[in-house]
Amino acid sequence: MKTAIVVGAGIWGTSLALRLAETGWRVTLVEQYAPGHVRQASAGETRLLRAAHGADEWYARMARQARDGWRELGARTGEELYLEAGLMWFARREDGWERASAHVLKNLDIPHEFLDPAEAGRRFPGFKGDDLAFVLYEPEAGLIRARRATQVTARLAVAAGVTLVRARAVPYGDAEGNAGPAIVADGEVLRADRVVWACGGWLPTLFDAEVEVTRQDTLHFDVPREWSTPPLPAFCDYEGSAYGHGDVDGLGMKVTSDVEGEPFDPQEGSRRVLPESEEAARDYLRRRFPSLAGAPVLFSQVCQYTLTRDAEWIIAEVSGGMWLLGGDSGHGFKHAPALAGYVADLLDGRREVDPRFGLHARVPARGLRTSGAT
Repeated sequence: MKTAIVVGAGIWGTSLALRLAETGWRVTLVEQYAPGHVRQASAGETRLLRAAHGADEWYARMARQARDGWRELGARTGEELYLEAGLMWFARREDGWERASAHVLKNLDIPHEFLDPAEAGRRFPGFKGDDLAFVLYEPEAGLIRARRATQVTARLAVAAGVTLVRARAVPYGDAEGNAGPAIVADGEVLRADRVVWACGGWLPTLFDAEVEVTRQDTLHFDVPREWSTPPLPAFCDYEGSAYGHGDVDGLGMKVTSDVEGEPFDPQEGSRRVLPESEEAARDYLRRRFPSLAGAPVLFSQVCQYTLTRDAEWIIAEVSGGMWLLGGDSGHGFKHAPALAGYVADLLDGRREVDPRFGLHARVPARGLRTSGAT
């Protein structure tokens, strides 16, 4: 039987562990805290799921596949992990990122439509769309109950035979400096045919990976009952670097920024939301949903991005049998069910990794990650 160690029980690590276990691997999942803990990039209460990714077809196709995976996971567990509420992109230019996204969605037969801002505004009480050229609507987009989904996936992985080990892991190196497919977990050496480091914000502290971790403050506001999602759709404002959705599960309306925050230590960084983050969210409310400008903050959370310079992920074999999986760059969570299958195929040798995910020098780019943590 093939063996694997997956380090990190965020959504990428738990999804991969589950996929491997269900396809005949003996898997050990190593996590220093617990699946869904607040220091994980996966630990936010919600993440958006949308297929629009600008001109990039690879991610759009994978997001569509992942939607099926989330629906299947919900049916399997009896939990509504994915809320298909629809999502509106607020386009400020006729020929911008949203138009490029629409071309890809059309080519892939992914449902979408163009709405006049006034028509879109009828979905949101008191909506101000006077600066918009149009609205791109994805009716089969929505949001994922993220932290719960991570916990559920971990539970399914254990039920499928995965051994969950609570330990802090570091790379293994013998006296000659050879690493190989092994780790040191709280002093104990663990070996397997494949080791996958899916350790999120800890990746750049363990390997020479071109990843920066930034803090991303998330605000949820206390709003009237009619601001619930569903029926309200989620929304993304590419040019405004903002995204959110109505109230879900009583946590309030999410309005937060996609602008990259300051560098952040996921282990030691403060988990208190900055005053300027709240003010930025309120500025957006005043512009787009003015009736909510004075709404009190109901819930807040410090999340993080693990960013590569070009927002492309890292999926790379760094030595025989040892892989890095990270740099989700704020747009990785939603892909997890489909990505797990892709990486499982790589570990099995059934396909070759796309060169875009290598450890080469990255050129800064924007477009994939927009309207983040999605």
